[in-house]
Amino acid sequence: MNPTTAGRYRVLGRPRDPSELLLVSVDGGDADRDRPDGPPEEAFSPAYVDTSGYDGELARVVAGLHAGALVDATLSWVDSEPRFDRVEVVADTVFEFYDGVTGVFEAAKRAWMVAEAEHEGMNGRVTKNTDGEPNGALYVFAKQSGARDLFEEFRTGVTPLDPLVSRVDQGESVPPEANQPRAVFVLRPLDEPFLVVYVVFRRDGVLAETMRSTYGPGSGPAGASATDAGTTE
Repeated sequence: MNPTTAGRYRVLGRPRDPSELLLVSVDGGDADRDRPDGPPEEAFSPAYVDTSGYDGELARVVAGLHAGALVDATLSWVDSEPRFDRVEVVADTVFEFYDGVTGVFEAAKRAWMVAEAEHEGMNGRVTKNTDGEPNGALYVFAKQSGARDLFEEFRTGVTPLDPLVSRVDQGESVPPEANQPRAVFVLRPLDEPFLVVYVVFRRDGVLAETMRSTYGPGSGPAGASATDAGTTE
């Protein structure tokens, strides 16, 4: 009997190979109770899970997984390599990574100005729409010097995004992620000294769609602002 690990995981897409999904545990996992020596060491590390060779409903669910999805899954470890035994989507959140963007919106620039004024390497704030309702949690981080690449660390899970996502459930008067999936945008501006992580509370809301049209593939003219979606002070 192969050892199994059951737990909650964040899917980080396919950064290494199209045939693999990268999963990172968000709760430490739960070892197969029939295994006397506990789970394999790999169970508590980022896991690259093979996506080929599944049948039926499991194959359909695995094929639909994407970066950002929060899942409950059971992994079976065969020769220290994980495969899905079971997977259920808890929240269909999306992570979107855009490199070399221009025309960064003013709320991000102002957040960075505060960080600089306070001699801090990061800053965060809640944004609101024109009706005064919270619509996102905005974070700016100093670009790292030397060999460290913070954008790539976020993309591959070396530096987890999950604490920024889960903080919304703990502190904001918005429905939990399981009921209202998020859209998390990670932007590396071409000509700014900071990175942006924007946890937008509604995955398919106006603000999220504006971010995609501004910075995503086929986006509009550089310089468009996320304030067009109602982001305010």
